[in-house]
Amino acid sequence: MERDNQTWVSEFILLGLTSDWDTQVSLFVLFLAMYLLTVLGNSLIVLLIRLDSRLHTPMYFFLINLSLVDVSYATSIVPQLLVHFLAEHKGIPFLSCAAQLFFSLGLGGIEFVLLAVMAYDRYVAVCDPLRYSVIMHGGLCTRLAITSWLSGSINSLLHTAITFQLPMCTNRYIDHISCEILAVVRLACVDTSSNEVTIMVSSIILLMTPFLLVLLSYVHIISTILKIQSTEGRRKAFHTCASHLTVVALCYGTTIFTYIQPHSSPSVLQEKLISLFYATVMPMLNPMIYSLRNKEVKGAWQKLLGQFSGLTSKLATG
Repeated sequence: MERDNQTWVSEFILLGLTSDWDTQVSLFVLFLAMYLLTVLGNSLIVLLIRLDSRLHTPMYFFLINLSLVDVSYATSIVPQLLVHFLAEHKGIPFLSCAAQLFFSLGLGGIEFVLLAVMAYDRYVAVCDPLRYSVIMHGGLCTRLAITSWLSGSINSLLHTAITFQLPMCTNRYIDHISCEILAVVRLACVDTSSNEVTIMVSSIILLMTPFLLVLLSYVHIISTILKIQSTEGRRKAFHTCASHLTVVALCYGTTIFTYIQPHSSPSVLQEKLISLFYATVMPMLNPMIYSLRNKEVKGAWQKLLGQFSGLTSKLATG
């Protein structure tokens, strides 16, 4: 179609990771297995929290939201990636590309804010435990969760609208695994410096602000833990934050490295690998981190498996 004497493409071609057929088949099997583990692991976490009343606390309410974000983020990228591994034509329609950018960027932003909210929850639990239930009441938890979802979605909607108003001319080859914002902006046949400034400002607001809040929370948490007299008390206090701190380090570290400085960003291959890590590895690891490093979750698993084993034994004997 024609607009202002410039050609606008109706379809993009994703170049992906490799053009070698055997490698693509191997990657298809690998990432399909990882995606299924992601969906299974996060779904089981949500189910477990819903079934065990001992896990009906603010921390696990936010963990449910994190699991939903992880599954949704992986689903916004991985199925398309799997199809392209086996397809000869690796095209993605204009509107589908815009939708993929909106959902992946939005869900990524939601996760950053959600991790900051979870850090605040851990701050209250460690630094003001006697008033924890009063401060982190149901109404506040719901408002914080809604704020996380709205902030990421609004930011993504603005970026998507701005990015796909750019004239792409005849450029339709996206050198990436998905419709990632910087990869799409590079296709424009006009000056994109204003877009890059917008990305920078948005990164500072939606990435660095929550990150600084996380750091501030953990400064207070560590300060409080160090004041605890007993070694056992310090160990238990730190253990309540260990899972969240691990996820924060992986999530923020990866994304800051990718987005915070567009002009001095890593190579295209590095960007692909970083995005792949965030889309496939992180959502798969989160349920494992919270299961393996959390006594309450492990206890709930043991209880659920015990009930399931008892039920199957009764059915077998009956």
